[in-house]
Amino acid sequence: MALLELKNITRRFGSLEAVKDVTLSIAAGEFFTLLGPSGCGKTTILRMLAGFDAPDAGDILLDGVSLAGVPPEKRPLHTVFQSYALFPHMTVAGNVAFPLEMAGRSGDEIKRRVAETLSLVHLTDKAAQFPPELSGGQTQRVALARGLVNQPRLLLLDEPLAAPDANLREETQAALIALQRAVGITFVFVTHSQQEALALSHRIGVMKDGRIEQCDEPDKLYTAPANRFVADFIGKINLIDVEVAASSKVLLTLRAAGLGEIAATDPRPLKPGERGAFALRPELIRIYGHQESADLKNRFAGRVKELLYLGDVTLYKVELANGFVVEALMPNAAPGRAKFHEVGDAVAVCWRHDAGVFLRA
Repeated sequence: MALLELKNITRRFGSLEAVKDVTLSIAAGEFFTLLGPSGCGKTTILRMLAGFDAPDAGDILLDGVSLAGVPPEKRPLHTVFQSYALFPHMTVAGNVAFPLEMAGRSGDEIKRRVAETLSLVHLTDKAAQFPPELSGGQTQRVALARGLVNQPRLLLLDEPLAAPDANLREETQAALIALQRAVGITFVFVTHSQQEALALSHRIGVMKDGRIEQCDEPDKLYTAPANRFVADFIGKINLIDVEVAASSKVLLTLRAAGLGEIAATDPRPLKPGERGAFALRPELIRIYGHQESADLKNRFAGRVKELLYLGDVTLYKVELANGFVVEALMPNAAPGRAKFHEVGDAVAVCWRHDAGVFLRA
């Protein structure tokens, strides 16, 4: 049985349906992420889990028991907010001890549990300091420690890694993964950052306009998106408007206006004339000089319109004959050579027949 179940929950604010008939099951020990743009309903779901808000329809079950009518302070969970909400006048140890004090724990137990939790987040040496004296990453870890000290069944995280510094984000992501593995508590994480979601999660629920568009493991969301929105939201991707020209168990032939036929694969029975988008990740495309040959089924002539050197890779934008601009990522692996093609070069973009995905309209 799942630890947490959302059964057809809906939440309305006047005429606005912020969450629309969402059903989810989250297993014990899972790191589950709700991902989507601002206003998609993910924080509203988190607030309903925490008990700060109630669904207008449906139910939320924890260990098979409904949470309807259970106030926030009585739920065996804790929420870590983006703002952290630490008390600046309390020491680090005092902030972490606060939930235990509110629960009426003994002094000896509070001292022991605070020491254990601060050790877990590598902040033992900061116990006597105050939040304003800490770095951003240390402040994040204090907020996590306070959320973990009561050993909740569920930890809710509302965009707690929204730090402006990229190195700090990566450091905190790594710490969060290690922490979740160490404590084994179920995490429900809310973010609009697809990079964070892909890096941290066991499963991701991608949301749009109050609904779950797709719920799956990160690699499956990335390689097999269910629709155009998920494909476009998760990472960089090329979306080419196509229609089905022919379909068999072995090969799918798609037709792109002004470009020609694209060889692809798809196990579904598709009918000629069906319209949709061909989704192709930039790292699956290869670029060759227009005189070079490549043993790949898909080859289209174009011209380098723009390039962006990113150190280990270069992002090329190649304009094809029909005006469509394809983005391709090429590794900069050749010694002493950073770029293989220049702006204005005539090139050919190529990819394998099984590299992309056909998305129905």
